[in-house]
Amino acid sequence: MNVQDPTRLPTSEEAWLTAAYEELTENGVEAVRIMPLAKKLAVSRTSFYWHFKDREALLEAMVRRWEDKNTGILVARTEAYAANVAEAVFNLFDCWLDAELFDSRLDLAIRNWARNDAALQQRLDQADARREAAMAAMLERFGYGSESALVRARTMIYTQIGYISMQIREPEDRRLALMPDYVEVFTGQPPAQSDIDRFMARHLPGGNPAVSR
Repeated sequence: MNVQDPTRLPTSEEAWLTAAYEELTENGVEAVRIMPLAKKLAVSRTSFYWHFKDREALLEAMVRRWEDKNTGILVARTEAYAANVAEAVFNLFDCWLDAELFDSRLDLAIRNWARNDAALQQRLDQADARREAAMAAMLERFGYGSESALVRARTMIYTQIGYISMQIREPEDRRLALMPDYVEVFTGQPPAQSDIDRFMARHLPGGNPAVSR
């Protein structure tokens, strides 16, 4: 697939990152090689070195993008304003429904890559611990004890990792319809209809899940 964007120079850093992303998520880290990427972009190999020192620098840029987007935004969603725990969990659930907030393809690719890269596995473990701590802290703000908050946070994390690792293909409307039940399972409390309505409104056609409430 040609990933060139006609509005960008084909040798831009973003073009290289986009090409690397496609190879990483579709074929794994071993497929992220300079010459095949250059061929894909229809540019010379030397143009790569305008932006990256070497292949390792490109891979590091991909890992940083994953850390900033998937972990950074997820943590921010746990810290977003919420009047009650259901609204707080719905804020987090925005990540599971909007690829602009959380990239499941990239998360799976990183997890697969880390199986054979001890240094990356350490960073993945740190990212998971940061996500867990943020979710637990969110729940503690609404009166859950530390142990209960930790267990519920882990349950949310493991559920989402399961969705990603099993590559579940669920119709979007079906998954959206199940979200209120997930809130009740994870919190022990059914969400109010007003919280459900706000959540649904921003994910139905015309909604904007990326906008903070």
